Amino acid sequence: MSFVSAAVLLFLVMDPLGNIPLFLSALKQVPPERQRKVILREMLIALAVLLLFLFLGGQMLRLLGLSEPALSVAGGLILMIIALRMVFPSREHSLHEDVSAEPFIVPLAIPYIAGPSALATVLLLMSREPSRWLEWTGAVLLAWGLCLPAMLAATRLRDILGVRGLTAVERLMGLILVTIAVEMLMGGISQWWLLHR
Repeated sequence: MSFVSAAVLLFLVMDPLGNIPLFLSALKQVPPERQRKVILREMLIALAVLLLFLFLGGQMLRLLGLSEPALSVAGGLILMIIALRMVFPSREHSLHEDVSAEPFIVPLAIPYIAGPSALATVLLLMSREPSRWLEWTGAVLLAWGLCLPAMLAATRLRDILGVRGLTAVERLMGLILVTIAVEMLMGGISQWWLLHR
């Protein structure tokens, strides 16, 4: 996977436009003049968590003796589940959480930005090619940097695109993620087949 492909994948998995309604709902108890500061703080926390998993997650998985094909298939399955929920959302499986005070770490940083699919993706990138850690770090920073302005302009984007517009974009992202998830699954199965035939 190239640097640009990794950054685009992470951006899609972080799903900034799909997270706008969730962010706005979680911030409804926060004064408007403080919302941008809270969003910036939570985005920085999410970045720290992603980088932590990027550098330490792979070592933990190696200690557990997990193979690369297993990681690829697991990552593909997680991405598939997330992508299908983006394409076919339901109230039963919504990430929406009611927040009665100013949110801290949960739910904005985790799981809205640094969610299971994003963490699994950075683990997979590093476990496949740990020698490219500098590129993967850059991909995380680029994806995060693209998400940041969207989250800071959440209210404005909602007003421009509307709820239906945001939903349409999220479903389009979900369709792209389904394709990436299938590719990861096929890659993992092919690797396993070559190792065990």
